[in-house]
Amino acid sequence: MLKGHQSWTFENKPVIVSSATVVGPFEGDGPLGDDFDIIHGDSRLGQDSWEKAERTLMEEASSLAIENAKLTKDQVQFYVGGDLMNQIISSSFAARTLAIPYLGVFGACSTSMESLAIAAMLVNSGSAKYALAGTCSHNATVEKQFRYPTEYGSQKPPTAQYTVTGSGAAVVAEKGIGPVITSATIGRVIDMGISDPFNMGAAMAPAAVDTIQAHFRDLEIEPSYYDLIVTGDLSKVGYQIALDLFEKHKFPIKQTKYNDCGMMIYDYDRQMVQAGGSGCGCSAVVTYGHLLNRMRKGELRRILVVATGALLSPLSYQQGESIPCIAHAVSIEAGEVSV
Repeated sequence: MLKGHQSWTFENKPVIVSSATVVGPFEGDGPLGDDFDIIHGDSRLGQDSWEKAERTLMEEASSLAIENAKLTKDQVQFYVGGDLMNQIISSSFAARTLAIPYLGVFGACSTSMESLAIAAMLVNSGSAKYALAGTCSHNATVEKQFRYPTEYGSQKPPTAQYTVTGSGAAVVAEKGIGPVITSATIGRVIDMGISDPFNMGAAMAPAAVDTIQAHFRDLEIEPSYYDLIVTGDLSKVGYQIALDLFEKHKFPIKQTKYNDCGMMIYDYDRQMVQAGGSGCGCSAVVTYGHLLNRMRKGELRRILVVATGALLSPLSYQQGESIPCIAHAVSIEAGEVSV
């Protein structure tokens, strides 16, 4: 199962038998709106706090993913999830509602692929028949924790990103119909000394490049193996830095198409999101909504999703620490398609 230094190959090819995405009104109004299962018209979701609204996103996406798999909660052995809130409370409180054995993980915005990799490992090893992977974020909770409350109305620099309000979840199974998970590469923590929380893309780009290079080195394949490589939420600034690093390292990224979830989810000309999208929900809703839909339609056969995360906290920022970053990659390939 271990391939090379930091990659896993899943010989039993765990299947993503279902997925679900729930987003806020701003995300639903973007270019990928047709790919989301539920689009809320009110970002508060009828709750009396933003944090409760984020938790509701996670509960809805998880319950819908289980329902789409034609399962009950009792049939799912493990739920692997996490988020950006203090002590991952959105996922942990959602796990309280779901009442499924729970593994809480924290990888910041890389949590979507970290949780999916762990779920695949559980299923591939026979430790679970069904595992649920999911994560979430909310613009009004994350912005006030890591930057400024949205109500404050502060001006943001062009390097800043806009946190996605959304949640994505997937059910991974031993067998079934759907895309299969073939491998995962677990990233190293990379810190290039950037300490500005309004420039997360620049901080995370080196970690994304490091993990992508490790994936191809460990698996001994070329970028042309994939129809698409997509990073999590580098957005415009980090995406360009990643391209520069690929060129510097002579990595042949041009063999395939390379995009970024933070650049895909919003309409730059119309929605005014500075550098683009970010947050745990960014790569989760783009992958479990848009990308899996394209795979089900036969438009994509093999994709590599590289979710990126900035592992800072408000405390570390206040103490003047730089931002350590990480990226986790998961390879998803077309399996049986329902007709």
